[in-house]
Amino acid sequence: MSTDAILPPATLGMLGGGQLGRFFVHAAHEMGYQVWVLDPDPNSPAGQVAERHLRADYEDFAVLDRMAAECAAVTTEFENVPAATLDYLAKFIPVRPGAAAVAVCQNRIAEKTFLADNALPHGPFVAVREAGDLADVPATMFPAILKVARFGYDGKGQATVHDASEAMQAWQGFGAEACVLEKRLRLDCEVSVVLAREASGEIKVFPVAENRHRNGILDVSITPARVDEALAEQARQVAAHVATRLEYVGTLAVEFFVSDGALVVNEMAPRPHNSGHATIDASIADQYMQQVRALCGLPLADPRPHSAAVMVNLLGDLWYRAGDERAHEPDWSVLYAVPNLRLHLYGKHHARPGRKMGHFTVIDADVERAFAVAMAARRAIGIDDD
Repeated sequence: MSTDAILPPATLGMLGGGQLGRFFVHAAHEMGYQVWVLDPDPNSPAGQVAERHLRADYEDFAVLDRMAAECAAVTTEFENVPAATLDYLAKFIPVRPGAAAVAVCQNRIAEKTFLADNALPHGPFVAVREAGDLADVPATMFPAILKVARFGYDGKGQATVHDASEAMQAWQGFGAEACVLEKRLRLDCEVSVVLAREASGEIKVFPVAENRHRNGILDVSITPARVDEALAEQARQVAAHVATRLEYVGTLAVEFFVSDGALVVNEMAPRPHNSGHATIDASIADQYMQQVRALCGLPLADPRPHSAAVMVNLLGDLWYRAGDERAHEPDWSVLYAVPNLRLHLYGKHHARPGRKMGHFTVIDADVERAFAVAMAARRAIGIDDD
């Protein structure tokens, strides 16, 4: 253990107040820490359970001074915190992960360039900063997906394009913002790796998850992924290499496409990840405990799973059935009737379509049994099959 480890009852700072921050607060509380959350949303899920919720902008330097004075260290739950905020706080207290690592993950051009520069598996891409960047794109790049370089998530800020003309129209529709044009790949499946890395360089990796998306949003995550073990091991090694090259400290997720049997890095998330939620119920230590430990300079815990797990996202669409204009609480009794299912609701103030309101996880010794039970519960609560 580091001689400068941060021990309870120290106060930790969290930038961002969504469900990932809420789970961090729970983990920190269980370990004896207090937490301050900075988030401008008065209904912040993490702010509801923290010792203090600072309702301010991320660039309110008077508030940042309060955090620097009262918090022993600071982390984040989403990648779009301004780099200036992270740099400013790092002058006074540990900030993990650091601004440089977050900056790579929060900009798709920087992210793709990082992958290329480090010989990490990636698909064909073109950085689009001006109209001329689209003029000479070869026909072999299409069909493709144009993605805004900043602030796109859950399928937002993306457009499928079939030629350079469509790409130009989509780019102009995005306000001529910096974008990345990515060749659309044929997908076998999608997987992800969540890991934790401490400042000494030690890395602990959770089992590879197999992910299914719907309308660009994660729908179902299956752990362990039902893929060849050699491919799973390669995914773990690539994710660890990403963390090492970034000099990353904290919990990190790396998402992959599996295309024609080969791994391709899709993107990195400098925080815990939706596909890692199952670790709460199926692993000895979960991704949020590891986030606390890495932040505080404590040895990482054992990430081994004790069960297979299938996680199902619960979106705000579930609150609006049969064309209802008003939200209605789903019948949770159908989920509580399943003995090996655990429901997690995030305490969000308002349900709306596409918004992540909660999730449930089914655990079992056998992944196929867990999957069958989870899919039955998914249908029972009212989520239609594709």
